[in-house]
Amino acid sequence: MAPKKTQQIETVKQIIRNVGAAGIPVFGYNFSLAGVAGRIEENKARGGAKTVGLNGANEQTESPLPASMAWNMVVDEDATGLREVTTKEQLWQRLEWFLAQIVPVAEEAGVRLAAHPDDPPLEFVRGQPRLVNQPHLYQKLLDLQPSHANALEFCLGTIAEMSEGDVYQAVEQYAQQDAIAYIHFRNVKGKVPYYHETFIDEGDIDMPKVLRVLKECKFDGVLIPDHSPQMSCEAPWHSGMAYAMGYMKALMQVI
Repeated sequence: MAPKKTQQIETVKQIIRNVGAAGIPVFGYNFSLAGVAGRIEENKARGGAKTVGLNGANEQTESPLPASMAWNMVVDEDATGLREVTTKEQLWQRLEWFLAQIVPVAEEAGVRLAAHPDDPPLEFVRGQPRLVNQPHLYQKLLDLQPSHANALEFCLGTIAEMSEGDVYQAVEQYAQQDAIAYIHFRNVKGKVPYYHETFIDEGDIDMPKVLRVLKECKFDGVLIPDHSPQMSCEAPWHSGMAYAMGYMKALMQVI
């Protein structure tokens, strides 16, 4: 066991209790060593708007993860060398332990844990395996600790980027189980390792179709605009997000 594992899991438990006490019903998280890595900026969205994506393997996706880092952050300034390579089996065993520790606390606190899939959803990033990089692996995560508190932060863009599966089938599968805590409502073109994020109404995903599936499944959670391309103005990020929000509100009214 890692030297600080027991101490750190107790800290996470207390954070969940604090979140529940504050009346916050959902807590999103990502169980990953390498985190988001390798995405590049390009002017590939409509009108040449700046966006992010992946154009094949690059130096960052392939470079080994330093022992000092996790999730693009320095977590141990004294560590040297490279982080030991973890197997997929080890990563899933660690998640199973984590959920066994945290889910009962979340249940008691009235908080739903919401797991984000791996983005980019490659098999390996920086030499480390990915956890949920295919749609069916979300089911494996849910089945490890069946509970209303063990739920999903369902990122449509990431699901669509995955090399396997069908985004509409995945929406239906998990919405029918009431397993989706909230949805990152964004669009993309392409799949790993070649894709780029788009404005909400120009990608590969039929967003009205997704909303119809959610309505049929009686989904009553939250939709969140996410990662919009940036516009050429004084508030490029905010304008892109405002465009996405307006589209979403109009779509909800129509459907």
